[in-house]
Amino acid sequence: MTEEKTGMSTGRKVLIALIVVFLLLTAAAYFYGVSYFGSHFLPGSYINGLNCSYMTADEAENLLTEKIKTYALTLETKNNGQEGITAKEMGLSYKGEGSVQVLLQNQEKGRWFLSFSEKKEYQASGAVVYNEEMVRTAIEGLFCVQNAQEPVDASIKETEEGYEIVPETEGNAPDKEKLLNSVVQCALLGETRLNLEEEGCYKKPSVYQKDENLKKDCDRLNKLTDVVITYDFADKTETVDRSVIKNWIVRGEDGSYTLDKEKAAEYVNNLGYKYDTFGCTRDFRTYDGRIVTISGGDYGWAIDQEAETEALYQAILNGETQVREPVYAYSAWSRDTTNDIGYTYVEIDLTNQRMVFYKDGVPVVDTPVVTGHPGNTDTATPVGCYAIDAKQSPATLTGEDYEAPVTFWLPFAGNVGIHDASWRTEFGGTLYMTEGSHGCVNTPYGQAQIIYNNIEIGAPVIVYQ
Repeated sequence: MTEEKTGMSTGRKVLIALIVVFLLLTAAAYFYGVSYFGSHFLPGSYINGLNCSYMTADEAENLLTEKIKTYALTLETKNNGQEGITAKEMGLSYKGEGSVQVLLQNQEKGRWFLSFSEKKEYQASGAVVYNEEMVRTAIEGLFCVQNAQEPVDASIKETEEGYEIVPETEGNAPDKEKLLNSVVQCALLGETRLNLEEEGCYKKPSVYQKDENLKKDCDRLNKLTDVVITYDFADKTETVDRSVIKNWIVRGEDGSYTLDKEKAAEYVNNLGYKYDTFGCTRDFRTYDGRIVTISGGDYGWAIDQEAETEALYQAILNGETQVREPVYAYSAWSRDTTNDIGYTYVEIDLTNQRMVFYKDGVPVVDTPVVTGHPGNTDTATPVGCYAIDAKQSPATLTGEDYEAPVTFWLPFAGNVGIHDASWRTEFGGTLYMTEGSHGCVNTPYGQAQIIYNNIEIGAPVIVYQ
């Protein structure tokens, strides 16, 4: 029993001794590691991309110095292209200035035994320097820069059928500022490959064909120009189509395409210059075959500029293809651009004191008349081209010194008009020189009646000497 107890005691002593020895050895190993990694970098230590494990600060700096001299960066460009930039081209150099020593001092040397499965990336700030101007020059000399095709934004173009979107062109032009920053970053980190496309170093179009705003603009342009407005001037037409409208398109305040109303107004104004006849000078063939020049008066066509501009503007905005007549401020009897008088009219020859009424080209009335004395501006019958303004039967004509009842009254120039004159027994000749009217056209009763019953308001009256 005593021998057994003695054996067990001896075994325990041996075990304890072994544990003590193990602990002493472990402690010695730990503190040795702490001491060793006080002057050496831990396993898995990388500085500026270089493996500096187990190196002293001086050894790491020597490695950095040597490696920087041989540094070269491979640029992977589009279409599997490759180019390179060397340390010399970038003006790279190593200037540690104690930065590596600082890294060594700051590492967690007490955890050295945990570092064998870890990788630690360090950047020695200020250790690697470069010359920015040299880097820029190197980039400018790259093939991918010198032979670059700039990207082209998707756009809208006009075709025979309308407007369509032209797809963007990616191009292969590097963004030189982004490329410079990426090259420098690679050099500082010791990275030797740079894929320009993956790193976003290429310029990109700012507008793509799928851009919703671009689609909206294209649709708007097609809507605005897919309109045909045809102006009908009887014997002539004017067309407002894509070829015209495209020149009126502008950007509105909201950024969308719209029409320049002033351009539409200019167009309508030009229509007026071309087709308005109101108050114009006309060549007129008289009852006896003479050609006389008629000027003055208030007869003719005149486009209502404001109203027609608005109508045209709204028709285009609403996409309304149509054939239309302009909105007129004044209308004539005929829309024939070569003859707005037509074939139903009254002509008054002041010199010969003769009035002829034509209906549909046939002379219905041919009668002598008495008009105002030409030497008196207050009573002279006005010359020009006018229109019948009204029809009244009976009527009473009044002035400063007269009051005259008539049966048929056809005014055409204010208070001047055609009427019967029961107080007269003679007409024509030279009576107007001595017994002229107050400006009106005194007409025999029966002839005045025929004209009154066969003429309509608006019919032209041509007065000439």
